[in-house]
Order: sequence, then structure tokens, then C-alpha cells
Amino acid sequence: MLARTLLQFFHWYTPEGGKLWSEVADQAESLSQMGVTDVWLPPAYKGASGAASIGYDTYDLFDLGEFDQKGTVATKYGDLASLQKATRSLTDAGVGVIHDVVFNHKMGADETERVHVRRANPDDRNQIEDEAFEASAYTRFTFPGRQGKHSKFIWDMKCFSGVDHLEDPDENGVFRIANEYGAGEWNAEVDDEVGNFDYLMGSDIEFRNNAVYEELKFWGRWLPEQVACTGFRLDAAKHIPAWFFRDWVGHVRETVHPELFVVAEYWHPDMDVLQRYLDQVDKQLMLFDVALHHHFYEASKAGGGFDLRTIFDGSLTASIPDHAVTLVSNHDTQPLQAMEASVEPWFKPLAYALILMREQGTPCIFYPDLYGAKYRDSGDDGETHEVEMPAIPCLPKLIEARKRFAHGAQTDIFDDPHCIAIIRAGTAEEQGSVTILSNGEEARKTVPVGEGHAGQGFRDYLGHCEEEIFTDDAGNLEVRVNGGSVSVWVRSDAM
Repeated sequence: MLARTLLQFFHWYTPEGGKLWSEVADQAESLSQMGVTDVWLPPAYKGASGAASIGYDTYDLFDLGEFDQKGTVATKYGDLASLQKATRSLTDAGVGVIHDVVFNHKMGADETERVHVRRANPDDRNQIEDEAFEASAYTRFTFPGRQGKHSKFIWDMKCFSGVDHLEDPDENGVFRIANEYGAGEWNAEVDDEVGNFDYLMGSDIEFRNNAVYEELKFWGRWLPEQVACTGFRLDAAKHIPAWFFRDWVGHVRETVHPELFVVAEYWHPDMDVLQRYLDQVDKQLMLFDVALHHHFYEASKAGGGFDLRTIFDGSLTASIPDHAVTLVSNHDTQPLQAMEASVEPWFKPLAYALILMREQGTPCIFYPDLYGAKYRDSGDDGETHEVEMPAIPCLPKLIEARKRFAHGAQTDIFDDPHCIAIIRAGTAEEQGSVTILSNGEEARKTVPVGEGHAGQGFRDYLGHCEEEIFTDDAGNLEVRVNGGSVSVWVRSDAM
């Protein structure tokens, strides 16, 4: 069976103009041939900032670029017809379609309501004032442009647990809406950062309201009826009660397809925290390997000072590999973003080799690393910065190498702090490989590839080393790698 390889087909600064869905359609076949099995699309529904919305400021889940709302019909990525064409093109090419789900909050309400709220300490959300006061808040969503098509549900103050902005009086902060749910407290089964991390931004959705719960389950059934859907990426999972996603994922698997792929963004490096969350959701989903991403970042900064033998220590891939989605970069960690931790370009090929050529974990490729990206934005220093993220020249070949040569039993040779190797033995039907990488000087390593390969020639599939090398009579092969580089050695007759 072909090993799964995801591609995040967007980044935070994807250009406006409604062209992304068309680009997806144009690239679908070539991605399939390369070895990409699933494409993760950005949030496809209307955001509060209209045509400029990246999608995480959710306004209307049922507007996939179909209605004139927030100043536009199309979203930043295109209209409904182009989205449907894009997902059909992926399906026709045999590529899965992963949709981004942002359930934590809504923004851009159509009307204010008079609400009773209690102030919460932003640094310790469990400290909530006893006395409530009345104010106006943007909590009523009527979706006038849609006029009840697809869903007649109206969101109001009873659908939300908190807000961060009030009018009359005009005040910003964290405010708990006084309602009938949870005895006035935040949701449980969320991350314990700042005491309780239920509240993140905007109008925070109250999942204990059964009407809200049923509406979000309905949307989970509705979306796959509109566009191709083989899975979901769940945004901001640490802010949403685990019981909700446990029930919601079970529901969509039961009603849509039992094999839906689901990965949650629970951005935490601690394995005990992630294990507890997986237990709470009955291990129904995958999680991003945050710790491994941090290791890649640290290794890229330290150069030869990083011990490559420790690269997987404390990672989700090492401890719970069947639930790990591995990544080198994403839209939150790219330059000028809040969680910026951009892996240095020289190390990215090494990092991608480590997630693509090993059996453990499901790798996710980031759009700029495959196609490149240029953008500008202001930084923390208040200055405007021009950023260029160059495409990694060898990344397409690495993705192909995973498809063609990452097969069979795996042997990790992590015996040197600066040079490690991964042997994939292959199977009766599929070729294996030897991946070697160095964060220091040029290096060599003698590895066993089996007597069945005695006297066979091998070449570097990535082309970083040009020579042909041969196994000895015992099936041993001396592989080479350039300094600060990676090579994937495969049989010459497979080239």
C-alpha cells in the first residue's frame, strides 16, 4: 500500500485574487505522479475579512464562495464552482482532500446583542469576577446574504461562552458570557495554559449548547455532499473540549465514511499532554509532532553542534508513531508569524528526508517548500520585511523517493552525532534504499543491504553525489554524503 504523504497547499501569505482553487486543479495530476496522496486545503468558507480572509476568522461555515457576504462572493481562494472543480480534479487523480475545520470561534457578527458578562483574568482564566454587568457584544449571526439556504440556524448569545470586545461600555479583555451552560465556568477538557484555554478569540463557541452541537454535526455531514472530502484538519484543538471532537469525529466517520483521515492541531510539545488528549478522544485522530518540528528548528540553528542521534528523542513519532503527523514548517511557524520557528534552508532537505524516508509518522509537506513563496509583512520590530522562502530543489525527488523506495523493514543507523543513516530493505515487489545525511563534514558509512544485492551498482537518487558505487560480495555498501547534505542511494537499475 502506498505510504500516505500530505501536502499543505497554502501558507499564511497565499496571494489574494481567488486563484488557489484553480492552481489546485492544475497541479492535481502532477502531485499524484510525484507521490502526494492527500492535499490539505485552507478553510474554504467565508471569513469575517471577506476576500482577504485566510479562513481562520470564521464567519459562515455554509458559504463556500457562493453568496455575497462580507463584500465578496468568492473567498480569497476562489468561488464555489472552482472549489468543486479543484476537489474533483484531486479525486480524479487519486488524491485525497483534507478540509480545514475552524470550530473554536466565529467573527464578524451581523448584529450586537445586550449580554451579561463577567470579567476573566486574561492570565488566569479561572479567576472570573462574581459580579456580572450588562454590555453590547457582537454575538448575533444572521447571514443575510445566504437567507437561510443550506441552514436556517441563527447564532446568538446562547451559542457562545465568551467574547473579547464589548461596546457600551467600550472595553477589551476576556469576558465570560453569563448563560445557562457550565454554571458560568469555561469548558473542561481543554489545555490548562493560562488556567483554562477554552477562550482564544472572537465569539467563543459554546459546545455545551445542544443546538450548537447538532448544527456542527450537521455541517460535518453537509460539507462532503458539496465537495469531495476524505478527511479533516481540526484547528485549535487545545481550545475545544476533547469530548466534542471525540463525538464529532465518531459521528462523521459513521455518517460520511469510516476511513476519514483526521488530524488535530493540538500545538504542544509535551508527550504526556498529547497522550492524555489522545485518550480523551478515544485515539480517533492524529496529532502534529510539535516536538520534532522544534528539534528540526534547533538542529538547523546549531549546525554541527546538534547531535543527530537525538533528533527523535521526546517526539510523538518516537512514542506514538501511529498518531503522529510530522512536519518541517507550516503556516503558523513561517517567518513573521506568531509562532515563527523557521527551519534554516540548508537543513530542510535533511529534515524532509527524516520524515519521508522512515516508516514512522505521516509526513506533511509545506507549500512554500515545494513551490516557493515571496511576501511582505510587518514584524515585531514594527518594520516591514520582505520574505522569500525558496523552493527546496530536491524536495520533489524526495517525495518520489518515498513513493518508490521507502519500503520494507527499516534499520536506523544512528551511531554518529553528525552522520546518520536509514536503511529500507525493500520487499519482493518494491525497491528499498539507503538514506544518509550529515550536519557536518562529508561523511561515509558502510551499511548492509543484503547478499541479494551483492555486486549491484547504486546511485544517489537526489543527484547530490554523482558517482556510482557497488556492493561487495557480502552485500555491504559504502555510502557517501556531502557536508550538510542528504543522499538517497538506490539501485542503479531503478534510476
